[in-house]
Amino acid sequence: MKPNIRPARPLFSSGPCAKRPGWSPEVLKSALLGRSHRSAAGKARLAEVINLTRELLRLPEGWRVGIVPASDTGAVEMALWSLLGARGVDVMAWESFGGDWVNDVVKELKLKDVRTFNAPYGSLPDVTQASPDRDVVFTWNGTTSGVCVPNGDWISDRREGLTIADATSAAFAMDIPWPKIDVATFSWQKVLGGEAQHGILVLGPRAVARLESYTPAWPMPKLFRMTKGGKLVAGIFEGETINTPSMLCVEDALDALKWAKEIGGLSGTMARSKANLDAVAAWVAKSSWAGFLAATEATRSCTSICLKITDPWFQGRDAAAQGAIIKRATAMLEKEGVAYDLGAYRDAPPGFRIWGGATVEKADVAAVLPWLDWAYGAARDEMRASAH
Repeated sequence: MKPNIRPARPLFSSGPCAKRPGWSPEVLKSALLGRSHRSAAGKARLAEVINLTRELLRLPEGWRVGIVPASDTGAVEMALWSLLGARGVDVMAWESFGGDWVNDVVKELKLKDVRTFNAPYGSLPDVTQASPDRDVVFTWNGTTSGVCVPNGDWISDRREGLTIADATSAAFAMDIPWPKIDVATFSWQKVLGGEAQHGILVLGPRAVARLESYTPAWPMPKLFRMTKGGKLVAGIFEGETINTPSMLCVEDALDALKWAKEIGGLSGTMARSKANLDAVAAWVAKSSWAGFLAATEATRSCTSICLKITDPWFQGRDAAAQGAIIKRATAMLEKEGVAYDLGAYRDAPPGFRIWGGATVEKADVAAVLPWLDWAYGAARDEMRASAH
């Protein structure tokens, strides 16, 4: 039977994610529209985003924050194209975006001294194999697999290489040990519930030193250039963006950052994400048909919470039938208006993915779980009936 309680907000997409509670277009009324982003007022607004980001993430002295083009993808590729090639590189991949960075390093940059460490969806590779003498590229949290690194203990404090972390679905939700991270990237559209197309690039002092001492062998597109005359273009990290940002999106990001500060800053946003994961974990513990895709509890993501189907009947179907059941179940949820965008990522094993970032209320996560029971059971029964 259909559950009686419905989520107040049925928004569980893993990007763009739900806006913060209480958000309305009214919060954008002070956006600096029709003004140059290079005006004093425009640069001040951008600098405010940068400074609030640095404060809320508790970045150490000397770590810089820049607003860059093309969302998290653009930020990652700026880092890869600008920094790699000076040393050998270890690339860790356990889901689709990590696989993209492997492809960039091996097939696009065509670096010769590359080691790749891969793991299937649900698992981590042995990250302790990363050499402190080499650069390492990895995702802190695999958005499409729901698998994250449990900590940064495997990163050497005496490393010679750089650590480059795609942290787009981890920033503001997971405890990132910044002294161990030389480069990190994310976008506003994940844990902050902001808009897409703008990336954030965090550079530590060792990354800046690499930029100022090493010139890649390949041509560098304008959008990737962070140095001039062998020196860092410091303005990029003070509000002078490389290209034109949307001041409407900037205003929205400011609203999200101020909300995060109001709820306790990083401690508050992390606690909200953990509460969402806890709600799912309590349900999974009693479920007869669902489990976490993450193989171990320590690697479960508290943001991109990925679920696999453990029902023996489901496991006995072929991939097409499994996909059809998930598609039917998610369609039922959307038709009921209780959950949108709950299907697993297209390259991931068939299943469900619930966004548990800080902008999602625990009550809504708890309310949607009985609906998952209903939708999966109904879709399975329909397929059983059609088979007869």
